Amino acid sequence: MAVTPANVNDGRAGPDALPDNPGKVFADSAYRGNHFGDAVRAKGGTPRIVATGMWGQDESKTQARLEAWNQPIHRIRGRIEKIFGTWKRSYGLRRMRWRGLAKAGVQIRLTAIAYNMKRSLKIIDMAG
Repeated sequence: MAVTPANVNDGRAGPDALPDNPGKVFADSAYRGNHFGDAVRAKGGTPRIVATGMWGQDESKTQARLEAWNQPIHRIRGRIEKIFGTWKRSYGLRRMRWRGLAKAGVQIRLTAIAYNMKRSLKIIDMAG
């Protein structure tokens, strides 16, 4: 997890949040570009970034290629974005409560802990 000021582009801050050997890294088009893709490859991962456009002679074939590329990425990202939506909707992360990166980082980490605790209770309840 990386916490940055609002004036920092996601694609520039993304490499700071990457673990070693991340595997496939799914990201939206804000992470498109060499800076993030090179950082993923340097750590041993494979970037899977949403494409916003492709070039080709035949428009229908190009559109089909674009949809074929984005479909598996959207499937994974949809599950991840749902978590961020829950954080914003139910856990008050629409706005930061305190000023400063350190305090904002604490707020986000505590929100993640609370979400994971509630989620683990639901998983245990379903298993039992």
